[in-house]
Amino acid sequence: MAMSLGDDTLLCNFPKCRAKLSGFAWVTACSHVFCDQHGSSEFTRSPAICPACSSALSGKLDIVRTELSPSEEYKAMVLAGLRPDIVLDISARALAFWSYQVHQERMYQEYSMSRADAQLKQMEKILTQQNQSRELELNAMRGEITSLKKVMEEYKRKYSEVSERLMERNRQYQKLQGLYDSLRLRNMVVGAGDRDMAPQLGQDLNTAVARQATPQRSPQFLPLGPNVDSRFFSCLEADGAKTFFQFSSPARDKSRTSIIKH
Repeated sequence: MAMSLGDDTLLCNFPKCRAKLSGFAWVTACSHVFCDQHGSSEFTRSPAICPACSSALSGKLDIVRTELSPSEEYKAMVLAGLRPDIVLDISARALAFWSYQVHQERMYQEYSMSRADAQLKQMEKILTQQNQSRELELNAMRGEITSLKKVMEEYKRKYSEVSERLMERNRQYQKLQGLYDSLRLRNMVVGAGDRDMAPQLGQDLNTAVARQATPQRSPQFLPLGPNVDSRFFSCLEADGAKTFFQFSSPARDKSRTSIIKH
């Protein structure tokens, strides 16, 4: 909106333009200056409105298109014939216009600096909040890491215990496997000896069966009880019973002989 500090070049007051002016420029009665491009596009419409302050520019000399670097002939003739007080008045007004532009530029720079400072403070505040949030997250993660380390140590301890148990089971299994192998070899040896003794054992078994199959001739007496008269012998084989009852006792023969004699 004005000249740059430390430089004698005016800047276009059109918003978002701020181009350095050279050649021709459009100057307004409200002390604003515009580049030839924006001045031509804005001030050809009626009524003309200042793009910088929105002032109405309806006067004949409210808008002037001027050459910023006039020739020597123009500078020699523009104020020629005027009284010194008029020349001084024109010069004072020109200097006032220049001072206003410098003041506007300073205000613009201060405004830009204040906005930048506010943005910087806002960014610092956001950064502080983010740092605090990150610090909280970092502390939470550190606590989680500590708990996970404890869990990992517990798992390591359980793993070592399970490994020891597994090794003990493997040792027991190896012992049992050795015992099983020795018993299997012993059974194989005993089985081979039994096969050698099988014929002799078969003969002995046949002899025992034949002995049990031979019929017994002696009668089997039952134990004497109250009914000794009704049951004297339990059971007799057919041949044995017949032989037994055909036998005549000596007592009966003697009694019979004595009866005949009488």
